[in-house]
Amino acid sequence: MHQPMNGLESLLLKAKSAARRGDPEAARVLYRQVLERHPRNARALEGLRALDADTPAQLQFDRMVAAFEAGRMAEAAACGEALSRAHPHAHGVHTLLGAAMLELGDDLGAEVAFRRAVAADPHARAACNNLSVALRRQGRDEEAEAVLREVVSRAPDYADARYNLAGLLEAGDRLDEAAHLFEEAIAIAPDYVDAHYNLGNLRARQGRRADAIACFTAVASLRPGHADALNNMGAQLLADQHADEALAAFDRALLADPRHRPALVNRGKALSLKGERTAAIAAFRGALAVDPHDASARLQALFEEAHVCDWHRRGEYALTDRPDAAAVQPFASLPFVDDPAHQQRRSRACAARMFPQVAGPLPDPPPAPDGRIRIGYFSADFHDHATMHLMAGFFRAHDAARFAAHCFSYGPMREADAARRALRAQAESFTAIAAMRDEDVVALARAQGLDIAVDLKGYTLGTRTRLFGHRLAPVQVSWMGYPGTIGHASMDYMIADRVTVPPGAEAFLDEKVVRLAHCYQANDDARPIAADRRGRQGWGLPPKGFVFASFNQCYKISPAEWDVWMTLLREVEGSVLWLLRTNPWAEANLQREAAARGVDPARLVFAAPLPHAEHLGRLVHADLFLDTFAVNAHTTASDALWAGLPVLTLAGYQFAARVAASLVHAIGLPEMAVESREAYAATALALARDPERLTALRARLAANRSTHPLFDTIGYTRRVEQAFAEMHRRRLDGLAPEAFEVR
Repeated sequence: MHQPMNGLESLLLKAKSAARRGDPEAARVLYRQVLERHPRNARALEGLRALDADTPAQLQFDRMVAAFEAGRMAEAAACGEALSRAHPHAHGVHTLLGAAMLELGDDLGAEVAFRRAVAADPHARAACNNLSVALRRQGRDEEAEAVLREVVSRAPDYADARYNLAGLLEAGDRLDEAAHLFEEAIAIAPDYVDAHYNLGNLRARQGRRADAIACFTAVASLRPGHADALNNMGAQLLADQHADEALAAFDRALLADPRHRPALVNRGKALSLKGERTAAIAAFRGALAVDPHDASARLQALFEEAHVCDWHRRGEYALTDRPDAAAVQPFASLPFVDDPAHQQRRSRACAARMFPQVAGPLPDPPPAPDGRIRIGYFSADFHDHATMHLMAGFFRAHDAARFAAHCFSYGPMREADAARRALRAQAESFTAIAAMRDEDVVALARAQGLDIAVDLKGYTLGTRTRLFGHRLAPVQVSWMGYPGTIGHASMDYMIADRVTVPPGAEAFLDEKVVRLAHCYQANDDARPIAADRRGRQGWGLPPKGFVFASFNQCYKISPAEWDVWMTLLREVEGSVLWLLRTNPWAEANLQREAAARGVDPARLVFAAPLPHAEHLGRLVHADLFLDTFAVNAHTTASDALWAGLPVLTLAGYQFAARVAASLVHAIGLPEMAVESREAYAATALALARDPERLTALRARLAANRSTHPLFDTIGYTRRVEQAFAEMHRRRLDGLAPEAFEVR
């Protein structure tokens, strides 16, 4: 039975087309199909002869393919250029030439080659797709998008074009459109690993952690050794505080790639969250072994070593002062150097990386119908936390007739917590936003018409300070959370005072400084103090002897303080140093450091954490609180003063090193903020040797507690409200943020 003429004609046309586009093997197959049925067909025989006559071109094309596959792109491009001139309609030649040009970084040459490939075969999807890549690499995104959209419209089953278009849109922050295209690509090709992976990264950007984890899980199912996906999955689990699950993901990533540096770093973060400090240090140091220039891993290792008081490698800190350490929150750098210019630089670098790249008009909410100023307070610490110990009184005294306080919590869900319950009752609204995407939080804040948004967190654990980069309100304020600049233009004001930010120091803060009279830090004059029932010996203290105390977190202690403290113990017979128990490694290391300085380690007494009121009650047994230097006591110093324990501090240079100085000035004991280490040591020694002087000091402190501004919660709250009112007035008057003082 003979092949119908229309079928024969179709085969001959296809063969000729294949030959023209540079695919001789396909042409040969088609001509041979014709000759199997029509052995004497002249056109088929002539076509084969023409192909055989073109053998040198075929050999050249074969060399081109071999060079490309071997990675010899310059050779492949040279072959392609020669073939392109001889066979201007050879689609396959132009397509491969374009790919070689892309590999060589010749984006314009690639564009020319792909355009020739498309001209030879307008329906060639791969050539169109690659043309968009060449255009995009030249910064011609609009043209690339148009090419891709054309391919998508006429190729409903072509996943690659959707994938590339999604990547282009994501780069332009058109995230929802990009996500839809990634999903379309996955629907066409369910095993499209890169589409699942990049959709997961996009969902992570959007704060949709559950969706991101589902995408990374799909990648791990399709390709179990995909270390990047496993690492990113773990990062999302860690952000949701699922440390054990995150560790399992990081371990899988490291099983696939033992030198996967990001997984090593993230594993360290997860171990740190679990309190496994030494294992965390090993993970960070492991990342450094992979890349000794990783300043971020080095800083995190040093910060963990500070938490266990291992000071052997503290001198490495200088190696972390690099732009690539910006991924680490600036908080980790505070204990290592007392330099406000240095800390400002670190904050700016972090903000440039952390904050979103958004632009547009400021929100402009209409005045509230009831005339009140609507203030949004954003924090992860609205529970039994140091921040709430300080701020409970402020929220209790906040004037609800003038201000509507809206609290936005992205911390743990602790609904049974007494501090949280009290705040819920005092606030106009209390919204848990931990599971919400950034854009949804922004939409909610704007829907509530916030006039002022207050960041109570800054660069501290669990922060979502980046929310402020989207502009939650027309006026944005940093207060209480981070003792330094945020380093980003979206933060308008910072609340401070004349001690924490003396004249001239505002140069190191990117916010406009609002100085409150007396002290910037909130305090609660209703903090209960539980009567101590255990006595000195119940806390492991000697029946007699001077008790120096420092209940700061161990990471704040450096060799500088320790040298002074050990000298005091040697000079004051029978004295002890009462410290906070944080972890067993810190205890062992501090005992070793004491012995190295000629002090019996038994003279260090470690106190376990207690409920706040009980902790305040036990402070009656301490004689003098010794502050740390680069990062002072904040809440801990307020606790000591409230409990009647004098605080000695060294007023440093950066904000974090001047907080306790502000506190002792505001309680009327300015002589307790000294200007040098020598004065610090001399004052501590003099007080320890002069019981009458110390007794008089404690009596002044007891009297001043009710007469001086530090613990005047209502007066303090009114000053902060006055500051908010002035910020709001300036905005309504069309004035830019500017520094001012509140008396």
